[in-house]
Amino acid sequence: MCKDCCKKGGCTTALVGKILVIVGGVNWGLVGLGMLLGSVGGWNVVNMILGSVPVLEAVVYVLVGISAVMMIFGCKCGKCVNGVCACCANTDANKTEGGM
Repeated sequence: MCKDCCKKGGCTTALVGKILVIVGGVNWGLVGLGMLLGSVGGWNVVNMILGSVPVLEAVVYVLVGISAVMMIFGCKCGKCVNGVCACCANTDANKTEGGM
């Protein structure tokens, strides 16, 4: 049984990737704005939040980079490619096979 899962427009991985790319873009925008305004410490929000844990900060930067590459090439899962999840694809196939 499908419960409107196909109407959301993509898989969870693609959604998380989009959010990470947005976070990375806003962070870079704030870094640039801070540099233009002459801020000595900068406005790197990721560093402000996770600066005390450099490994975690680096992991966030790597995930943002992977998300950007994923946005370039697109997600190849069935839900993103076909617009339906595996549950609905199987249900639709069963309906067409049973009706013939």
